[in-house]
Amino acid sequence: MEHDTEQAHIRAALAMVDLFASVGAERFELTHTNLDQESRGCRHGQTVHDIKTSLPYLIPSSFRRQNNVILRPHNAPGAAFIQLDDLQAGDIERVKPVAFMVIETSPGNFQAWLAVNGAGKSEARRLRKGTGADETASGATRVAGSANHKRKYAPEFPIVTVTHAQPGRIVTLEELDALGLLAPADPPRPAPALPKAGRLGAWPSYAKCLANAPMTAEQGKAGSRKDVSKADFTFAMIAIDWGHSPEATADRLMQESAKAKENGPGYAEMTARNAAAAVAERAQRPNGP
Repeated sequence: MEHDTEQAHIRAALAMVDLFASVGAERFELTHTNLDQESRGCRHGQTVHDIKTSLPYLIPSSFRRQNNVILRPHNAPGAAFIQLDDLQAGDIERVKPVAFMVIETSPGNFQAWLAVNGAGKSEARRLRKGTGADETASGATRVAGSANHKRKYAPEFPIVTVTHAQPGRIVTLEELDALGLLAPADPPRPAPALPKAGRLGAWPSYAKCLANAPMTAEQGKAGSRKDVSKADFTFAMIAIDWGHSPEATADRLMQESAKAKENGPGYAEMTARNAAAAVAERAQRPNGP
């Protein structure tokens, strides 16, 4: 890589960190993944200074090793960071006025980052639903100036680029609602079924759920493996049937499931919500749960 190009990539990466810092970000998780999106290391609790010290070395080496450099910001004291992923150009225009940053991760594929005062998990879910964004977004992003190293893009890996920036832009839920970006609030959840006798406080065995899961569609071919998504859903249904809340179940999935760790809290929360809905629906049937 030529020196001038390398320095331009580093400046883009540092500018992204400054954008996060402008809306209150203080700490990050820094992860490296390879071409197959497998983790190659993670640094926890990195400060803004830590990240900015590391990136001038990490960005050039990521090109040589064909690694991805990924940041997950911790929420700021006064604002929650909400990632709207897998947006098309038309969708981006709707959210651009309230986003402190818009990123193009590959040609025509965008994600927007919002800092929202007073937002919780339910408001983040409503915003993703209202904007048509991926509801299982992990809350982690590839660093600007780095390449999107996926096999499908080889050998011309696209460079992650910040296409729109509003440093310090923090918005309120009222602003988002006025722009029609929030989906309606979820209806009240039905009361959960009573926990199974003797199960209160216990957790099902994730290992058994995984062992009993069916194989993926690649069954009988090289690379055949257990369907982790179905194992996660089964575990969540059993846990909720035993009296655990969807929130606690999502947290437990983040501890037990490799897929949940890879895809982040959004995936775990959606799995737990869907499992809770399935348990509630089953409880309404004539034969009960």
